[in-house]
Amino acid sequence: MDLQLTVAHAVTPAGVVDNATIEVRDGRILSVAAGPPVPGPTLWAVPGFVDTHCHGAVGVSFGDPDPERNRRAVGFHRSQGTTTLFASTVTEPLDRLEAQLGVLSALVESGDLDGIHLEGPFLAPERKGAHDQTLLRDPDPDSVERLLRAGGPALKMITLAVELPHAEAATRRFTEAGVAVAFGHSDADDRGTAASIGWGARVATHLFSAMRPIHHRDPGPVPVLLTDERVMVELICDGVHHHPVVAEMAIAAATPARVALVTDAMSATGHGDGRYILGDLEVEVSAGTARLVTADGEPGAIAGSTLTMAGAFEFVVRQVGASIPDAALMAATTPAAWHGLDEVGQLVPGRFADICLVDDAGRLHGVLRRGQWVRRPALHS
Repeated sequence: MDLQLTVAHAVTPAGVVDNATIEVRDGRILSVAAGPPVPGPTLWAVPGFVDTHCHGAVGVSFGDPDPERNRRAVGFHRSQGTTTLFASTVTEPLDRLEAQLGVLSALVESGDLDGIHLEGPFLAPERKGAHDQTLLRDPDPDSVERLLRAGGPALKMITLAVELPHAEAATRRFTEAGVAVAFGHSDADDRGTAASIGWGARVATHLFSAMRPIHHRDPGPVPVLLTDERVMVELICDGVHHHPVVAEMAIAAATPARVALVTDAMSATGHGDGRYILGDLEVEVSAGTARLVTADGEPGAIAGSTLTMAGAFEFVVRQVGASIPDAALMAATTPAAWHGLDEVGQLVPGRFADICLVDDAGRLHGVLRRGQWVRRPALHS
């Protein structure tokens, strides 16, 4: 046996195991069983966090030509509990995206990353957010095939505005190739949104952001995305992208089984306030909030976040009122299941020993990945 971990509570698919002993061998969970009362701090074992929408950290944007710089960003997010990570790109010219896909695919093959998410270039100008409007394009067949070839099996998800020309064919082609299509950066109404789900769209990129808002006579996409059981919705729970009561409403509507916590973290994450580059656009980070720098120097659109999964988990527990088991579902189990990541996301025998230790308030204390400590908790062997 490589490791024996004792905790006050362990969150498993069968329920919460109190006074739990988790046995780990060869990087995988061997057993999770109740035992005698656990001395020391009251900690919960939850599945390692799964972040499927993340652009970088510590001054690095994913897709940087230097693999070691990408690994530095991965390492930071692992220290914050993200044991499974998709690298997200922003809108770029196709040839640059192809080069980025080459760098990131190699990191997926080596096990440093677990997939790639393309956020752009098939986005609506009206809902471009922090993307360069001059680089947006329609998902024509040639562009779709170029990205599929460059990404190969490492490409797991693409955000797409479903009202664009060729969107239906592109959605069906990506889905056929095993790439999850995420509704996002779209000006579609409720009818267009429903149609796209029929084509195969299965994820909502950062719900509420870069899409039509809810109005009682013009519902837009949000009610459709929240109520259709075929869709998983992303939430950026940082207190900036939406109010806690809005997150609470979304979770109640979709249930934790269809909500994925994501960071949408950009390169400033872990580095603090200042000026950064997102794609080719300049971003100002002030008090942890990232916004585009406009021509007149005024703050522009929100440009990703400086959130970590540790922060998102704690936020939904302390500010939104989620239970630890529900937070664990949204931070790990749901996104893992939705993306077919069947070796992570649950504390069950046979899966990777990817484990986060949190306290009753949701604060992160320890991180175990593949049975090795990334962040060893104090006062715990």
